[in-house]
Amino acid sequence: MKKSILFTFLAALLASIPAVAKAQIVQIDGSSTVFPVTEAVAEEFQKAKKGKIKVTVGISGTGGGFKKFCRGETDIQDASRPILKSEMADCKKAGVEYIELPVAFDALTVMVNPKNDWASAMTVAELKKVWEPKAQGKITNWNQIRPKWPNAALKLFGAGADSGTFDYFTEAIVGKAKSSRGDFTASEDDNVLVQGISNDRNALGFFGYAYYAENKDKLKAVSIDDGKGRPVAPSEKTVLDGTYQPLSRPIYIYVSRKAAAKPEVKEFVEFYLKNAPKLVKEVKYVPFPDKVYALGADRLKNGKAGTAFGGSAEVGVTIDDLLKREPKL
Repeated sequence: MKKSILFTFLAALLASIPAVAKAQIVQIDGSSTVFPVTEAVAEEFQKAKKGKIKVTVGISGTGGGFKKFCRGETDIQDASRPILKSEMADCKKAGVEYIELPVAFDALTVMVNPKNDWASAMTVAELKKVWEPKAQGKITNWNQIRPKWPNAALKLFGAGADSGTFDYFTEAIVGKAKSSRGDFTASEDDNVLVQGISNDRNALGFFGYAYYAENKDKLKAVSIDDGKGRPVAPSEKTVLDGTYQPLSRPIYIYVSRKAAAKPEVKEFVEFYLKNAPKLVKEVKYVPFPDKVYALGADRLKNGKAGTAFGGSAEVGVTIDDLLKREPKL
């Protein structure tokens, strides 16, 4: 009898306690290059929502992220290059439509160790000579790039094959996306590349500008010859004036159209576009003019799905291109 009374009392007590609302979740994955921007936005958004909405941000690389996104496993995809034709096909097959939103400009940066006192600038032709497929096992010393440079072993570091940075760099430098030598240390995690280059005097590598800017004491940026004998260093000014080429590029988020119908996802993306100019600059990327973010907000509001790039890792995209092109599925 006593047990029955106790159970009745406990049941009544539990029923009187208000249910704790479960936090809504926004799931994001993809590019390690875009990660610093999205992470900064997510932190500010979660503070503003006081824990009511949780945002998770993964870094499986642009290619790896699109695999999950096109299976409907994530709400938002971070991408350091536009969606490719094969990924468009995967999304279509799974019934996943997407809204393409440019969020910042990145100056993809070529880096060496600070103790490297010879390679302050390189030409696109020299970079191609190093990274093209036929260089594998053949271009192994610095003096094979320029005879006056040291007869020292070349240690290469770069983005992994699932990275949009790898796609874009090979398209811009070699002339074909994913066309590269394979004998280099590759990772989708840019922090791994930072450590590799910072620990080897003979290292040469590439990744997004934000990771360079955060590690200037450990790395040295290589200027890129503009084709007229003038070396151009990566910076906000050279990105916006179009002189840092061909390694300036827009970076993006892709929002699942289905997910965008969820209030928490829609609210997060609206917050992202509104706060991007400030937060992009804080994490050392280059923000767009306000009209680009306004265009993105309009696409989100109207559910305008598709890509403006036809499925290729296009090189040399300008702000005018972003404003004029209409996305298509």
